[in-house]
Amino acid sequence: MNVWEPRPDETLLARAPVTFATGAAPRVRGMRWFRDTERNDIQHELAGWPEGPSFTPRSTGEAIAQKSLRGAALTAGMAVMAFLSSAGGNITGGGQAGDEGSDTPDDPSDEVEDFPVIWAAPDTIARTLPWQLDPGRLDQKHQVTHAIFTDRRLVFVELPYDKKNFEAIDDDVLWECSRTDIDRVELRNFKDGTDFNVVFEDGSWCRLRSNWRRKLTRYLAPPRELIALESLTPQQRTTVLSFAAENEMPSSVTPIITRNPGGRYSVDILLPKRFTSAFGASEVSLVMDSVGQEVAVEDYHPEDF
Repeated sequence: MNVWEPRPDETLLARAPVTFATGAAPRVRGMRWFRDTERNDIQHELAGWPEGPSFTPRSTGEAIAQKSLRGAALTAGMAVMAFLSSAGGNITGGGQAGDEGSDTPDDPSDEVEDFPVIWAAPDTIARTLPWQLDPGRLDQKHQVTHAIFTDRRLVFVELPYDKKNFEAIDDDVLWECSRTDIDRVELRNFKDGTDFNVVFEDGSWCRLRSNWRRKLTRYLAPPRELIALESLTPQQRTTVLSFAAENEMPSSVTPIITRNPGGRYSVDILLPKRFTSAFGASEVSLVMDSVGQEVAVEDYHPEDF
């Protein structure tokens, strides 16, 4: 097994499954395109990409019909849920997705009328992205792609996906770029609240989707300043190192330390032994006050979560 690791001088910030996004509006539902800046389809110009599905946006009439059918299905689903609930069923939701969604598009031209997931002029960074990110080309029953953000790089890896063995990690690096090549990361909340754009410094961009968007982008959108362990007070360092030892943090891992708006410190540690193909990296977390005292969960402020 081969687990991707950061260099000794970089800090792993996040790792989670990710793909190119998929349209949600009726006209483009289930579709995606790869565009140049004139909205031409460029998927056949992308080096090394195998053949994949081609899409045509639905007409206005077809879009209205699909929206009506979807609305009817949702209404029926809600009726079933209400019946089960009234009959004593325990109906709950879960996961990170959905709590940041919006019915208002951020950009109708790119989310309602069209749905580009690569936007790239010739010879720009987004044209070099790997085809394995495309759900229409990768066998997602057996393979999965993860995005890995560090303080220095963005890396995409491919690895086996086995529902009976999520702990099997065998990373194959597909692509990487320096964080200096990235201008910004933008959240896109239309519909499910699982999409985000990575905008490169040359103006090209890609639209990605992850059910774990929050943990993938928490240090990037908006950017958060990372605090070096060495810059903490002796008591704060002692608290962090004791927490690291308690969780058996290996020497290859660097704690992620940030200051919350209220003045407290958040400490996250991504332990390789907790990596899975299904969820990526999961953190163990600590909040401490300015003195270096650990804060009990029941005393957290909203900004501490």
